[in-house]
Amino acid sequence: MEYLDFEAPIRDIDEQIAKSEALELETGVSMAQSIDSLRGNRDDAYRALFANLTAWQRVQLSRHPNRPYTLAYIEAMTGGRFTELHGDRFVKDDKAMVGGWGWLDNESFMFVGQQKGINTKMRQLRNFGMANPDGYRKALRLFKQAEKFGRPIVTLIDTPGAFPGLEAEERGQGEAIARSIMEMTRLKVPVICIIVGEGASGGALGIGVGDRVLMLENTWYSVISPESCSSILWRSWDYKTTAAEALKLTAKDMLSNGLIDGIVPEPLGGAHRDPAAMFAALKSEILKHYRDLSSLDPIDRVALRMEKFSSMGVYENA
Repeated sequence: MEYLDFEAPIRDIDEQIAKSEALELETGVSMAQSIDSLRGNRDDAYRALFANLTAWQRVQLSRHPNRPYTLAYIEAMTGGRFTELHGDRFVKDDKAMVGGWGWLDNESFMFVGQQKGINTKMRQLRNFGMANPDGYRKALRLFKQAEKFGRPIVTLIDTPGAFPGLEAEERGQGEAIARSIMEMTRLKVPVICIIVGEGASGGALGIGVGDRVLMLENTWYSVISPESCSSILWRSWDYKTTAAEALKLTAKDMLSNGLIDGIVPEPLGGAHRDPAAMFAALKSEILKHYRDLSSLDPIDRVALRMEKFSSMGVYENA
């Protein structure tokens, strides 16, 4: 287990627990009481620490190297009953964008999301979760396939942004994202979008238009990352903590501003501390919202979706 800088008190307690467990194995003397006490202390330390996390600390947690990624959620929630689909039918199969059919209990869903990769080699293959136009065209193809068969859609968002390379712009990055956003607003099937890690810029919004938009507790959603904001405003990354606070990018901020529909609580210490509990909680949340949405007439559902996004923000007709 890797630890973030602010998790130093937790690391110290975990080291004490590990030493106690090793001593128990070595000597055969029961250390159960001591270990239970240390675990209680660790839980208390977590509660105290996580009760006052800053926006920047939430950003760090969303990027934790042990945090589960999109495919881990899909595989766990479907119990392996997932068939991945490939290709955009124009150029290629973008490995940063994954999707396919999966089952939650007795219901089939179309899952689409960004995948970052679990090690250096896989991160390069997945382009660090930054999709090209081919990825958004693949996503749109899968959305349309789900609509054709009348099945609900779940998107899992975890990206530092769409790929900003020259070749992506040459192949129509902006158009691909804009078309995906436009088409998502009028899909006739239920659409549930969940930010499971980072939700940055149009790269996130490209698969983020849904009847329900949810955020896991320790994630962020914003037009720009704190580092990029800091570099633009102060010409330095040194002010990323200030930028994170100013951007109001945490789940609580987004909910209070009416930009998302709910927050999914994470296990104590974050999703990476107890992935199984996180998978179960998210599956339950998806099924709950699907039941609510499936009872609506498709025309009403589309109208409500459009109204929700149209009413966001503040504007004035000159």
